[in-house]
Amino acid sequence: MPYPSPSNDAHPYLRAASAGVRHHTRSLAERTARPREAVDRVHLDVLHAHLTALHRLLDHLTESARPPYPAAGRQLAIARTRLWQTAGALHEAFHLLPAPHRNTDEEECHPDLLPEGPPLMTICRRHLASGHAVRRRTTPTDLKGPPHGHTTHCVT
Repeated sequence: MPYPSPSNDAHPYLRAASAGVRHHTRSLAERTARPREAVDRVHLDVLHAHLTALHRLLDHLTESARPPYPAAGRQLAIARTRLWQTAGALHEAFHLLPAPHRNTDEEECHPDLLPEGPPLMTICRRHLASGHAVRRRTTPTDLKGPPHGHTTHCVT
């Protein structure tokens, strides 16, 4: 079956998101000529949001591929698990970074009063919500297991 042509793009938002990630990666690479900027929590929070959105998409693709193509469904399930493990490692890295300096003046800063909660804890809420979906479809053994090797043969 031929691949869809770019002019008949059925997934424009996914392509736009991928292009955005590529652009951001290039812009970070261009900054290496200057002194390196340290990674920050906001950057990891946004990347975690992207990974969890990809996880939801991969979850949907896995479930739709499984009945007609069980072998492809198994491979997509493995990819979904590895993507979740990546999001988990990113979440852990987020908490290993130093927290940004906040103004302690009580009149200016009340993050506990924000409707969405403290701004930098959104990653925890997102990770917890995604974790519920992961536990419904994945066993703890799969989540702790090593990555599977590439077992298929690519045909050009």
